[in-house]
Amino acid sequence: MKKLVDALKEYEQEIFDYVQQLVRIKSFSGDEKQVAHNIKTKMESLGFDEVWIDSIGNVVGRVGDGDKIVMLDSHMDTVEVHEEDEWIVPPFSGELKEGRIYGRGSVDMKSSIVASLYAAKVAKDLKLLNGKTVYITCTVDEEFCDGENLNHLFNDFPQTKPDYMIICEPSDNKIVLGHRGKAQVRVRTFGTSAHGSAPEKGDNAVYKMAEVIRRVEEQNHQLMRNEIASGTLVLSNISSTSASLNAVPSECEIYLDRRLVLGEGEETVKKEMDHIVNGLDAVWEIGSLHRTSWTGANIHYEPLHEPWEITEDHPLTRHLINAYEKVFAKPPAFDFWDFGTNAVTPVSQGIPTIGFGPGEYKLAHMNNESCEVKKIHEACAFYVATIAEI
Repeated sequence: MKKLVDALKEYEQEIFDYVQQLVRIKSFSGDEKQVAHNIKTKMESLGFDEVWIDSIGNVVGRVGDGDKIVMLDSHMDTVEVHEEDEWIVPPFSGELKEGRIYGRGSVDMKSSIVASLYAAKVAKDLKLLNGKTVYITCTVDEEFCDGENLNHLFNDFPQTKPDYMIICEPSDNKIVLGHRGKAQVRVRTFGTSAHGSAPEKGDNAVYKMAEVIRRVEEQNHQLMRNEIASGTLVLSNISSTSASLNAVPSECEIYLDRRLVLGEGEETVKKEMDHIVNGLDAVWEIGSLHRTSWTGANIHYEPLHEPWEITEDHPLTRHLINAYEKVFAKPPAFDFWDFGTNAVTPVSQGIPTIGFGPGEYKLAHMNNESCEVKKIHEACAFYVATIAEI
């Protein structure tokens, strides 16, 4: 631990400076090119053994060449800023204020990127990689298509598929044992177009959607009545199709976001959606998304993921507990994310997966997003200790 503390002390200012630098680079989903090349250059300057950008735009860095493979993943993309004038500091300033770095992405999740990069560097410097290969991945378009980035990476470079996966999403430096699942659903109703001056000759698809929306709201109320653990259902978007603003809409579409708790899954979603459209002129389907990465690669995303959990006695969890106790000199605190992450891909492929990252996740996507500098340094130390422990 003394060697670790001394090594990290040498890079303390560099870590702080590089978080600020990354926050100053806008990297909205689908527009990560500049930050990707910046991170690639940084990995190379830190002495990574191999660095590349894959076809979809993920940055991948490797240290070590052992048989045991560990991956630490963070996404590079951020949500956009729409209320810049409501921030206490400019959202792309990376300004330090009262021990915190402010800016979009400071929590979600550029602080994690920096902590993991320097952890790999220090682990290599301290010769902690005997028998191990460590991949640091900085992935694209997670905010829209969580997990598809890693799907592409594993398909194109199967040698990167790890034995252990650490998802570095913000957890306020608590060990995260799982997260809720998600289903995004598209519901459509159909009508007949007519001129707005003669609506009686048409059949308004929006009016038909009204009963669907009522049922959606009622279903969410029922879910929230569960006092132990409850999923949620929310209408997140609505649109209609009509010949013009002077016409009766011929089609209406809503997009639903269903969060799933342990014990719920695909059959749960099917049963609920069938009930919501039962007896109505409506259909539902999983709300597939089609996006284009900054490299021009096509991304097809099926947003249906079951919740997952790793046990406290799993070997990976035990490794993290041991690392935590060495770094923090106390037993760890545990958490369970209520949002989705890139973990859905390794979990679906049977790869033991766990979470840990600096920053309070409730500040993600918020105005005045900020991350405590001390927590970034602590996370870096924890990642090094975890690599050593595994």
